[in-house]
Amino acid sequence: MTEIEALVGLNLVMDIGSIRLKRLLEAFGTPQNILSASRDKLMGVDGIGEIIASRIVSLDKKAIDRELSLARKNNVRILFWNDLDYPRNLKFIYDPPIVIYLKGQLLPRDNLGLAIVGSRRASFYGLSCAEKFSGDLVANGFTVISGMARGIDTAAHKGAIKARGRTIAVIGSGILNIYPQENQKLAEQIASNGAVVSEFPVEAQPLKQNFPRRNRLISGLSLGVLVVEACRNSGALITSHFALEQGREVFAIPGKVDSVSSFGTNSLIQQGAKLVSGIEDILEEFPFFAVQNHRESLEEGKRSLSPQQGLSCTEELLYNIISTQASSVDEVVQKTGLAIGEISLNLLSLQLKKKIRVLAGKLFERVKNGR
Repeated sequence: MTEIEALVGLNLVMDIGSIRLKRLLEAFGTPQNILSASRDKLMGVDGIGEIIASRIVSLDKKAIDRELSLARKNNVRILFWNDLDYPRNLKFIYDPPIVIYLKGQLLPRDNLGLAIVGSRRASFYGLSCAEKFSGDLVANGFTVISGMARGIDTAAHKGAIKARGRTIAVIGSGILNIYPQENQKLAEQIASNGAVVSEFPVEAQPLKQNFPRRNRLISGLSLGVLVVEACRNSGALITSHFALEQGREVFAIPGKVDSVSSFGTNSLIQQGAKLVSGIEDILEEFPFFAVQNHRESLEEGKRSLSPQQGLSCTEELLYNIISTQASSVDEVVQKTGLAIGEISLNLLSLQLKKKIRVLAGKLFERVKNGR
């Protein structure tokens, strides 16, 4: 049995998870050794009781073969911790999944992801906000991440697709068992504009206990979480709590004080989440990442702004972040993360090309007819 087969098999065993798997690997060395260990030896590992040990011992090789066959037949990729394509953001959470099932494609730019979550029973206002903010985020280089649930999640995915951006759905069931069923077509659209992701076996049912685990992946894949509408004790609030534990930013859109669906967002704001009334409130928290992502997009030939004839990628990057209001070199350094020497050379080049000009105090602004 290969390491891949063994990891898929261990993921089929209920309630192992990444924390218990790490303890098992410390005890037995390899995934293959875990599957060949006796029940008594397995029970000697901290956190592995009789029930889990029995499940491991009774795992049938045919179940592993069937799982791999279904994945191949349905063009579902399976990613492991050490895969190059395994999402970078997930590697640093407390309990990353053993494996990830993937329909679609993950790109390096998806590391600049922001989650939009909220109520399943959303108001028209909430749905409109979710779609609008999703479109604004992808227009600024973010990938929108959500859970493909009814309500806010669905609106967020649709907003990203409508704006021709990337979106990732993290689901609480197997990829071959889409839930809710009415989102089957949406799942196909998401896979064509990003990816559908799950840590559960391909045919897993959408069990209630799966969704908190799903929520930690939504926040784990993201740099921040925007909560649009949330009732008391909702799944969106659980996602925001995971975000805080994982060191992610938490944003909330305020709602009417007498609305049940606004309780969660208003409460989050009281507790310190950033109140969001426009896309600028989010963008100002990620100046470096937003510019870095734009630079990568330029290098890939996927420019979010019209190209400037005769400008290099770095020159256009600097030009695009220098507004008609004066900017200092220090501000440009902070926003781009580039070395000051490289910035100075390219700013000089932009001056010679009459795209920007220098003001008193070494401040820079665009030349009004420079575009």
